[in-house]
Amino acid sequence: MKVSRWLVFLSVGLVLVGIGGRGVWLSRQRNSEEKTDLSKLLSPVTQTNLQIEITTSAVVQPLKTVNLSPKNAGILTELRVEQGDRVQAGEIIAQMDDRDLQAQLIQAQGRVAETQARLAELEAGNRPEEVQAAQAQVQQAQARLEESQARLDLARDRLQRNEALFAEGAITLDDRDASQTEVEQALASLEQSQAQLRESERRLAQLKKGSRAETIAQAQAQLKSAQGQLAALRVQLEDTIVRAPFSGIITQRYADPGAFVTPTTSASATASATSTSIVALAEGLEILANVPEVDLTQIYVNQSVKIVADSYPDRVFEGKVRLIAPEAVKEQNVTSFQVRISLVDGLAELRSGMNVDVTFLGKVLKSAIVVPTAAIVTLEGRTGLLVPGTDKVPLFRPVVIGSTVGNQTEILEGLEPGEQVFLDLPPEVSLEDVLPENGE
Repeated sequence: MKVSRWLVFLSVGLVLVGIGGRGVWLSRQRNSEEKTDLSKLLSPVTQTNLQIEITTSAVVQPLKTVNLSPKNAGILTELRVEQGDRVQAGEIIAQMDDRDLQAQLIQAQGRVAETQARLAELEAGNRPEEVQAAQAQVQQAQARLEESQARLDLARDRLQRNEALFAEGAITLDDRDASQTEVEQALASLEQSQAQLRESERRLAQLKKGSRAETIAQAQAQLKSAQGQLAALRVQLEDTIVRAPFSGIITQRYADPGAFVTPTTSASATASATSTSIVALAEGLEILANVPEVDLTQIYVNQSVKIVADSYPDRVFEGKVRLIAPEAVKEQNVTSFQVRISLVDGLAELRSGMNVDVTFLGKVLKSAIVVPTAAIVTLEGRTGLLVPGTDKVPLFRPVVIGSTVGNQTEILEGLEPGEQVFLDLPPEVSLEDVLPENGE
């Protein structure tokens, strides 16, 4: 009986202690609420026009850039530009050694002049003096032929008489043979005179007729060949002059006069080309940005872009989307698309290679319900916000979020304008203590 009475007293004591402890906690809660101004932890849900923005890093680069090299290997004799110089399309940048080609050019010019003179001679025909000289040669040949014929006739008559005298024994055999030899010599002289006459007549006929068409055609072909060689040498000489293919700025200088420079197999765009290039030429500036695949639908040509460079953190430059690459780029398992942005301003301040942050200004969401992005929390895998309940106790309400622009996030479902959300919990409350608004 005594034990039961002691247990009753103990139970009553514990209840009183519990009531006292609860009173102390409630007292502290009220004191804390009095000290903490909950209005400073709350933010109103607003409705406003929200412009979609997509921000990514990018780099400034030239619109066009190329490393200039000679067409043929050789020694650089003259460099007319310095780094930073602005040049025009076609302007001479450098001169290669051309002394050997200049000597070959003089020889080629001489061959052209020679073949031209030969062709002119053939096309003009023969001079009257040459025809008259040929006619005189024909007449002389005819006179020699007549003389040879007369000698032959005389020699034959003498041979006939000597044969009769030899038959009578009046002369010796040697005398008779001498007459025979004289006839043979006269006959040979006659044949020679006939040949000379034929050659003189042929020469005269050719001079009167003029040059053959085949001979003129051959001379014309020789002239064209000589002219072709001359043109080829002039092209090679022109190739010793390195010109700017487009207007721009000399961004790099790789060689000095006296250096031996070899040509590249194609137009080089690399930054290190000291053995194959003379200078680097660049034209204009643009921004190259890599946009993630998920954001590509928000990008379009002529879209406005805000640009902030690391070198000018307090300035905002303007740009326009110029081109969206048709093919994706995949780096470290991240798929993105290159977007080229033309500059509206900042051409004087920005430099090739600068790092910048670009913000694409997308469509405007009209009358969007927005909350501060800092107010969004995740509880048990669900995204939501903390809203004030009874006595402004924080309660968790799940919501559907939309786009995030800067420090504002669009709420698609779960909130109405005019409501309030917690930006931060009161000091005496942790997220683990927060209960769902609907009690689930």
